[in-house]
Amino acid sequence: MEVNLDGEGLFEVSVKPLFLKHMLETLAKHSLIDLRIEAEGDLEHHVVEDVALTLGKAIDEALGAREGITRFGFAYVPMDDALARAVVDLSGRSYAVVDLKLRGPSVEDAKASDLAHFFRSLADAGRLNLHLKVIYGRDDHHKVEACFKALALALRQAVSVDPRVKGAASVKGTLK
Repeated sequence: MEVNLDGEGLFEVSVKPLFLKHMLETLAKHSLIDLRIEAEGDLEHHVVEDVALTLGKAIDEALGAREGITRFGFAYVPMDDALARAVVDLSGRSYAVVDLKLRGPSVEDAKASDLAHFFRSLADAGRLNLHLKVIYGRDDHHKVEACFKALALALRQAVSVDPRVKGAASVKGTLK
């Protein structure tokens, strides 16, 4: 796993399920975070969880003391019939509310429960606050893709450096 928060959205992803590969590439492209991920394992559930935990940890480490970052980010993204909202706070405290509104047991070759777990694990390991919600939609693929794109845009905003922010964006002077 390699992460560059100041990237161009470049990606090199080797992971199964293939739907997760597609979503990680989408995340990189729209967040402008360069990602290099190579993962394999015994069960796809473990691979999905481990990728989320490792990605979250890599983002957390790349943020360092989180000084000068915008900290908050939000986005609404339409994907054909679906509309999703993502709101993040890179506070250093993890919390996740994930409402994907998936109807089926899987999306392409990924289990629906694994996809929801991915977002919660990412928030935990990344020490970030994530509120992710599908507002409406019919197609489960579109719902999840809208979520990944919304998360990407929210992260892009939150990790961006604001030259007016001195130190950490907190009245306490630190983000933990």
